[in-house]
Amino acid sequence: MKLALVVFEGVQALDVAGPLDVFAEANSLLPAGQRYDVSMVGVQPGNVRCSNGMEIAVPYHYPNYPGQCDLLLVAGGPRMPDARPEEGFLQWLRGQADGSRRFGSVCNGAFLLAHAGLLDGREVTAHWNDIQRLEDQFPLALVQPDKIFVRDSDLFTCAGVSAGIDLCLSLVAEDWGSEVAVAVAKRLIVYIHREGGQSQSSPFLALRPEEHSIVTTVMRYVTEHISEAISMEQLADAVSVSRRTFSRIFSKYAAVTPAVFVEQVRVDHARKMLEDTDAPLKTIAFNCGFRNSTHMRMIFSRRLNTTPKEYRSHFRNTEKTAKTINREVSPPLHSIKKKIEAA
Repeated sequence: MKLALVVFEGVQALDVAGPLDVFAEANSLLPAGQRYDVSMVGVQPGNVRCSNGMEIAVPYHYPNYPGQCDLLLVAGGPRMPDARPEEGFLQWLRGQADGSRRFGSVCNGAFLLAHAGLLDGREVTAHWNDIQRLEDQFPLALVQPDKIFVRDSDLFTCAGVSAGIDLCLSLVAEDWGSEVAVAVAKRLIVYIHREGGQSQSSPFLALRPEEHSIVTTVMRYVTEHISEAISMEQLADAVSVSRRTFSRIFSKYAAVTPAVFVEQVRVDHARKMLEDTDAPLKTIAFNCGFRNSTHMRMIFSRRLNTTPKEYRSHFRNTEKTAKTINREVSPPLHSIKKKIEAA
């Protein structure tokens, strides 16, 4: 299977390394004639320097890429939302996407696909930090803001960095079955049970205290009082400013209103309890500050397109399936390795 991974100056190294490692590990388990033939294709000619300073050797500038790929993936990078790709590259991108069996992006590589018109009318996602800009800049794209990865027919998009591994594991599972995907996940020491519909991790947890102390202070306060009703006045008092000043400053740094922030924190805590405990739904609702289990169900349905009961059931069933596959993976892998030896 011929796979083209599009890279560019300033690309995120993990958006490249994650997919490459998934397909390389899969290749180690597959017969020679059925492996992924992966090539990096540059938007600019020559090697590229990643955003972390690492340099990558890129064998093909896009006009010189030979033939048609079966799978097209576009990596992301910190400066991608500001990129203005040349029309020649966009024409090449459209041609490869149209001729491929599947295509997609890692992180904000979705912007390149959007510039080529490949996201119009399609359900997509990207890194949480770039979601709003993607929506604003490309209103015809049906952006799903709180998903790890999204599949729309032959189009795959995903959130940032490690989500690229989730996406590529799903592609391997589709091509060669869950046994191979689980074996790859085990070798990379990553989880296999993260599903595309699962919410992205809360972006607020990644904020550095020295950057936005007002947000981290509020985060700490909300976490410590998660089971209580929390008013705007309480939050303003927690950071020692007026309510008006608090609302303005907080929204600037967190990019959401305080009410949305508090709701997201409650959902995150509820998800954790659903994943890790057998507590009744009404207990989780109380402990996470929802008015009742019906209120929690309504918020989950709106934010995650599922109910708390369905979320827990799906999470537990998927985890159980992964553990079962882990126990039973040796015979199929042994069979695959025999094919490798015979190839």
